[in-house]
Amino acid sequence: MHSLDDLLYPISPADFSAEYVGRKPLHIPAGGDDRKAAILTWADFNRLLGQGSLWSAAHLRLMRNYVAVPPDQYCHPVATPHGEVMRPWPQKVEVFLSAGASLIANDVLTIHEPLMQIGETLGRTFGASIGANIYCSFQGIQAFGTHFDNHDVVVIQTDGAKVWNLYENRADNPIENFPDDTATRRWFEQSRGALMQQVTMQAGDVLYLPRGWYHDALATDGPSLHVTFAITPLHGRTLLALLNIEAMKDPAYRAFAPPAHEDGGAALAAHLATYGQILARIAASPAFGEEVARSQTRMTPRPPSFTLPERKPVTLYRTTGKAFPACSTTVRETYDWAIAERQFALEDMVAHFQSLSEGDVRAGVAAAEAAGAVQRL
Repeated sequence: MHSLDDLLYPISPADFSAEYVGRKPLHIPAGGDDRKAAILTWADFNRLLGQGSLWSAAHLRLMRNYVAVPPDQYCHPVATPHGEVMRPWPQKVEVFLSAGASLIANDVLTIHEPLMQIGETLGRTFGASIGANIYCSFQGIQAFGTHFDNHDVVVIQTDGAKVWNLYENRADNPIENFPDDTATRRWFEQSRGALMQQVTMQAGDVLYLPRGWYHDALATDGPSLHVTFAITPLHGRTLLALLNIEAMKDPAYRAFAPPAHEDGGAALAAHLATYGQILARIAASPAFGEEVARSQTRMTPRPPSFTLPERKPVTLYRTTGKAFPACSTTVRETYDWAIAERQFALEDMVAHFQSLSEGDVRAGVAAAEAAGAVQRL
């Protein structure tokens, strides 16, 4: 179950994009399709929890009735080559779970292949960075109260059932994280509005929530296991950081601003207008559009494809000193890299340029070889 069609079925990706993305929640019942539930079984989760070196207090959290269990109550310090780490103590974790606590495993996207594959699909679809958390909870004990997230959310229920309450209010494109305290929880409850929809998630169901949508969830009948994918595309703040990098190459952008009182403020106004013109020019340039596209691609690294003990072939090239062919700005980066390396492996170039598809890298090298700029060894 790797494609967007599989994840959304029977909703088409086109309808999902046109009617739901960024607009309203969507609940997709499993409809007898058990492939989605199979992405994370209890056996899978137990196996992951058993790999103690994966976990720290930051990555494995216990929650009970909205309150985080202090790490020192279920973790112990372990000396590692990189310093002391608070490792969860499995037996103590089990005691808290027996008492009704919920378990949240954070940042699990890269440690379980089915999650990684879905993450890649979502990353390519949304042009976004993707995170994944696993939530294990039990009947009648709520981990989190009403809240909203500062990213879009895709939830896949993999076992058991959980009731999600969706409220009528929505925060307007939030990007900040709120402190987890009593005052924040009270504010969420006061600002959530009336209950809009109640969704009972069963194994294999999918739920999409746009950023800022108020919600809470509760396992009402036995144990529940689900995975939440966090979808965070680029936004104004991150794009402004990219603009600033390019703008800093312009001496006028690096110039000091005049004092506000000079010429009755006219000098400062003119200076600020120059800043704006520089940023506007860069933002409108095709080169900056290509850089944003590369940034989007870099947020979703290619998943690994190890085939050991088989060792993959390595194709060696060297540059010849002849001119490289005309190409896009994106491919030009690979040529500049080849010139600097002088001798390189095609597979290393593919790995180095994560923002390009493997096909584009190989096509660029093939064009350079046809032009005589590189030669196979």
